Amino acid sequence: MDTSPLKIGYCLSLSGALASNGKTARLAHQIWQEHVNANGKLLGRPVELVCLDDQTDPKLVADLYQRLLDVEKVDVVVGGYGDNSVAPAMPLIMERKRFFLGLMALAVNAKFNYPQYFVMIPTGPHPHLALTEGFFQIAGQQDPKPETVAILVADAPFSQSPAQGAKDHLGRQGMRVVFEGKYPLSTTDFTPYMEDLKRINPDVLFLCSYINDSIGLVKAINAAGLSPRLVGGAMIGPQNGVVKAELGVLLNGLVNYDYWLPVPSLITPQIQSLIATYQSRAEQAGADPLGYYVAPLAYAQLQVLEQAIRAVGSTDDAALSDYTRKATFDTVVGSVTFGEGGGWAQPRVLTVQFQNIENNNISEFKRPDTQVVVYPFETASASVIYPYTKAKR
Repeated sequence: MDTSPLKIGYCLSLSGALASNGKTARLAHQIWQEHVNANGKLLGRPVELVCLDDQTDPKLVADLYQRLLDVEKVDVVVGGYGDNSVAPAMPLIMERKRFFLGLMALAVNAKFNYPQYFVMIPTGPHPHLALTEGFFQIAGQQDPKPETVAILVADAPFSQSPAQGAKDHLGRQGMRVVFEGKYPLSTTDFTPYMEDLKRINPDVLFLCSYINDSIGLVKAINAAGLSPRLVGGAMIGPQNGVVKAELGVLLNGLVNYDYWLPVPSLITPQIQSLIATYQSRAEQAGADPLGYYVAPLAYAQLQVLEQAIRAVGSTDDAALSDYTRKATFDTVVGSVTFGEGGGWAQPRVLTVQFQNIENNNISEFKRPDTQVVVYPFETASASVIYPYTKAKR
């Protein structure tokens, strides 16, 4: 019987712009590894995680996966945090016909259509629509209903899909675009954009941004006294504990997407245990102090891999792919079934609003009333405060 380590290889952004999210995923993976090794191992073999740092640089990714396969000789590979850590690996993965389970990459397989690719991001078969559906559903139900929308997005590949989804949704809601702008990812001064937006005075401000520019945008909106009726949309950053602590009360009123939060409809003993363990170790690991956004899905990612390996009794890539395509997995984020393009068969995106934040202490964001789920309605923990200026107070 083989008792050598079962090696799982992948890369994460452990340095660079996405280091906080990468370190969060890494810690969640380590907690899973410790649990598996303490409870009988996997196929009788101790699990070893071979995690390489891609430095948030997509140009490094392909070579790192080649090293994992050819030098480290890992038994199975999984995908990293986002598009930058997953898409560049795909040509090699496809050439080698490997099973590949990504974490939170958005719509990567729309280009490759690779049948052995799966992903944990809960945006379902139409991610560009799922990410922005709740924002515009909420907008369309307000009285008076907003009519005009300004779209401001980072000039980067990840913005294209959510921006198109936003246009599709606002059109269905009978709203019209009155401003559409892009800014370089390197932008630090958003004042000129705010001046344009103040002149236009849109009812809705839809934003699609990355971590640093999300911080800059929220600060600029507050400094300019901009007061649309609804603000937010598809911003990466406000989900992160470090960003929340930096912005504090400036977040009040913002409506954005998320994937998991400790609201009554989503809490189970298993995920409570994970979050408690994670938060006790996050500071030492340099990870997001809360972990709500990435840690549950990262842990679930390796639960899916574990269950597939146990079911097929090996790490054979074709067998893992065939099983994953048909099975339902029991994870900390609930039952997961994969569908079209390797995404979740059904979307499970949350629309959330920041409310009642009083200061910048990270403990503020452990309170259930400071970030509430407002959509989907069966998961909601509170109602949206509308308009934005009312929530800011």
